[in-house]
Amino acid sequence: MSLLAGVCFMLWARSIDVNPLVRIGQVSGLAGLQLHAVVVTLPVLTALLYAAHRGGSERYRLVLRLGCAVLAGLATGLVAGGVVVALNGTPWGLGGQEGDPGNIMGMADDMIRGKGLPGVYPPLFPALLVVWGKLFHGAHGGIAGVAFAMKDLQVLCTAVVGPLTYLAWRMLLRPFWALLVAVPSAVLFIDPIRPYSHGAMLVMLPVLAAGFRELRRSHELPTRSAVLRAAALGSSLGVLFLWYSGWFVWAAPGTLVLAGCVLPWRKGTAGLRRALLFLGVTVVSAGVVGSPLLYQLVRLGATTKDRYAMITTYVDPAYVMGWASDRPGTQTYHNWPLSGELAGQSAFTLLVLAAAALAIGLGSGGILVRTVAAVLASSWLLRFWFASRMERTQAVQLYPRTTWIIMYCLIVLAVLGLMLAVQRLTAWSRTLSPSGGAAGDGTSVSNGPGSTAGGPSRRTIRRMTTGGVCAIALFAAMAGSWSANRYMPTTDTTVQDMGLDAWRAHLLKDAAGHCPRYSPVATCAGLNQDLSARIVGPDDYHLWCANAPAVEWPTTCGRKAPWI
Repeated sequence: MSLLAGVCFMLWARSIDVNPLVRIGQVSGLAGLQLHAVVVTLPVLTALLYAAHRGGSERYRLVLRLGCAVLAGLATGLVAGGVVVALNGTPWGLGGQEGDPGNIMGMADDMIRGKGLPGVYPPLFPALLVVWGKLFHGAHGGIAGVAFAMKDLQVLCTAVVGPLTYLAWRMLLRPFWALLVAVPSAVLFIDPIRPYSHGAMLVMLPVLAAGFRELRRSHELPTRSAVLRAAALGSSLGVLFLWYSGWFVWAAPGTLVLAGCVLPWRKGTAGLRRALLFLGVTVVSAGVVGSPLLYQLVRLGATTKDRYAMITTYVDPAYVMGWASDRPGTQTYHNWPLSGELAGQSAFTLLVLAAAALAIGLGSGGILVRTVAAVLASSWLLRFWFASRMERTQAVQLYPRTTWIIMYCLIVLAVLGLMLAVQRLTAWSRTLSPSGGAAGDGTSVSNGPGSTAGGPSRRTIRRMTTGGVCAIALFAAMAGSWSANRYMPTTDTTVQDMGLDAWRAHLLKDAAGHCPRYSPVATCAGLNQDLSARIVGPDDYHLWCANAPAVEWPTTCGRKAPWI
């Protein structure tokens, strides 16, 4: 249901026909998306409110599950719909054939030509690009089919990130709490230019937590069941690794330490052997599925250096509560990030840390909190390891990307802290009021129909949950529009903002050799038939300082700009 909602909403957005190169057209398109969202969410929320007030427990739980699934799909379906509006009239995806999209199309073209896998880059998305191009754009042939397939997969993968994140967390959490994790995280971290990368991060964390849960109780499972579950877990991790491997690097040290802690050392030799069997099958399955990329990493990993610096490389490395892309617009490291109220930390940061403290305090014995904390600590450690060596090695090694996984872990901990606090307060209220809420003056307070022995009634809990779902739905509508608005084609080409990628898509010829319908130029560029030539350039063993004007290179990177 969640996947269906996300994909259908994205497809429905194709009915919005506006000029995305004009700001008024962009605003009309965003408003049209909100109207579509109202049509979807209003019946869902109405049914949920009715079930909370009039329905029975079973009916309410069914409506809640379906409603949360639909809202999870709507959140990123709205973002994908915004990308559809931004690319209205052009067959090209975000970025056209420049930047990362051009490089990935070059990798796919190399696969078509039989040149093998794309080095140490995860091969699954380029391979999917090849297959999709042959299936749906085969008439254009070769690199042209791949180029036009990029748009399809950008919007499709964006639409399904929310549902996949929600479904992954449903393995561990009830619908409301899974939705509270999935919607803010998916909308905040999704990057339609490369939706596969962040999607892998969002799904990897709950899959790891589910795996550790199975490992901790593997000594209780029959051997056959343990082997089958381990094989499924390992295969899932292997697929995620091939989809995007970077998150596994940041999580690896903490994951290894946690695995040693979770093993049932006190359950006897038989129990320990079964747990080790589960762990071994998981590792072998993941290794077999991920072997194409593992081989490339062993062969080429030591010689692969990331020397691309950008605005997030220049700011305080301890700042992890925000992100700026290499299309920062008017932002520079001189004016971003804004300093918060308390020692530079914002109110949002303090609230997240307070809620995360609740999770650590109330749930440190649980495997979910332990998993998230281990990944957080691991990413934090590696972030400063690579950053501290950056000047000497002249290599960034993608360390700014740990910002995403650290912030994701903090958001998850904050939600878990809120969940554990609600559960603890509910339990305390029932303990303190066993007769149904005896007040201090001796009067009795009835909780009404459906009440439990003390504490809030089931109906009250349903109503509060429904109120929370309504708030999440409103947040999804507003946040989804914010995310979509960032990718609208830039109306000021002198500002290098995130709308530049959509603007570039309107500068390229379509399959018939004509300019797109709303192209801002009279003469459009054709398809570059040799995109693979741009994937790897010569290594000059120095950082490349993006987002820095030539005059600031000496004070930013310690050398003159190479074009001077």
